[in-house]
Amino acid sequence: MLAAFSNLSKDVRQYMLVTFNYWNFTVTDGALRMLVVLHFHQLGYTPLQIASLFLFYEFFGVVTNLIGGWLGAKLGLNRTMNIGLAMQVVALLMLAVPSVYLTVPWVMLAQALSGIAKDLNKMSAKSAIKTLVPGDRQGALYKWIAILTGSKNALKGAGFFVGGLLLATIGFKGAVITMAAVLFVVLVMSLTWLEKDMGKAKAKIKFSHIFSKSSSINILSAARMFLFGARDVWFVVALPIYMGQVFGWDHTLVGGFLALWVIGYGFVQGFAPRITGKARGVVPDGKAALGWAGLLSVITAVVALGVQTGWQPEITIVVGLLIFGAVFAVNSSLHSYLIVSYAKDDGVSLDVGFYYMANAMGRLIGTILSGLIYQSSGLAACLWVSFAFLVITTLISIRLPAHLKTQVVS
Repeated sequence: MLAAFSNLSKDVRQYMLVTFNYWNFTVTDGALRMLVVLHFHQLGYTPLQIASLFLFYEFFGVVTNLIGGWLGAKLGLNRTMNIGLAMQVVALLMLAVPSVYLTVPWVMLAQALSGIAKDLNKMSAKSAIKTLVPGDRQGALYKWIAILTGSKNALKGAGFFVGGLLLATIGFKGAVITMAAVLFVVLVMSLTWLEKDMGKAKAKIKFSHIFSKSSSINILSAARMFLFGARDVWFVVALPIYMGQVFGWDHTLVGGFLALWVIGYGFVQGFAPRITGKARGVVPDGKAALGWAGLLSVITAVVALGVQTGWQPEITIVVGLLIFGAVFAVNSSLHSYLIVSYAKDDGVSLDVGFYYMANAMGRLIGTILSGLIYQSSGLAACLWVSFAFLVITTLISIRLPAHLKTQVVS
C-alpha cells in the first residue's frame, strides 16, 4: 500500500494526506458535538444552557478564520493544519476530567479550543486544494472541492452516530479519551508526511490583509453567514432536543438519524457539480447560487408551516429535513466552489479565511438563537427564523457576479 502511495504524483499524495487529516478530524468534531448536546441534556441542562456551551466554540471560530487565513499565508498551511489537530487532542482530553470538574466555564473553554482547532483545520484543507489545482482547471477545482466538502459532511454525520453510540456504550469520558488517542496518531502521521510550506505566500503578508478587499468575496461571505445561520438555528440544539422530547427517541436513535441526514447531505455535496451543470460542460456562477438559495427558502417555509399547524410532526420533520438537507447541500457546495474560485492564488488562505469567518459568525448566531428561541417559542419559531435568514441570503445573492458560463476543464 505504501509503495502504491509513493507512486502517485506529489499533488495527489498531498491531496490525499490533507483529506485524510480532514476526515479524521471531522469525525471527532461531529461526535463531540453530539456527545455534548446529549450528555448535558441528560444532566438536566436547559436548551439555552446547552447552546451556551457552544458559545466560545463558535465565537473563536469567527476569530480563528479571520486570523487563521493570515497565519496560513504567513506560516504555511501544513503548520496551521497540524496546530489544529494538536489543539483538538487537548480539547478532548480536557473533557476527560472527572464529572465534578465539568462545569460550564470548563466545558466552554474546552469547546473554545475545539472551535479554534476545527476552523484552523478546515481553512487549511480548503485552501490547500487551491494550491494543488492549476488556475485554468476550474472544473477540476469544483470537483475536488465538492469531494472534500461532501466527504467531510458525510463523515461529520458518521461522527454524530459515533457520538451517540459511544455515549450509550462506554460513556462520555471513555468516548473523548478514545477520540483523542485516534487523533494523536493522525497528528504524528501529518507531521511526518505533510509537505512543508504548502500555501505559504510568496509576497509579504500584512496583518491588515485579513480583511478582504474583493466585493465578490464580501458579498459571498454575507450570503454564507445567513445561509449557515438558517441551518443552525433549528438544527444544532432545537432539533435533537425536540426529537427526544416530542418523538421520544433515545440517544442512539437521535444520533443515528442525524448522522444519516448529514451523511446523505455530504453525498449530495459530492455530486453537486453534476447537479449544477458539470455534465453539460459548464461551471456555476452567482446566478446559480441565487436560484438555489431561493428554492431553499420556499422549502423551509413549507416545513415551518407544517410544524406550526401540527400536521403529522414526524413525517413533516423527517421528510422536510431530508429535502432541506439535499437542497442546502447544493447551496453549500456552490459557495465552497465560488470562494476558492474567487480567491487570489498567492495567499489564498486570506480570502478563504475571511469567508469562513462569516460562515462561523452565521453558526454562532444560529446556535445561540437555536437554544433561545426553542426554549421560549418552540421548533416552529426556529424554522420561521430560518426562513427569514434564507430570504436575506437570497436577496444578498442577487449581487453575486453572474459571469458567462465557461466550459469545464477537468
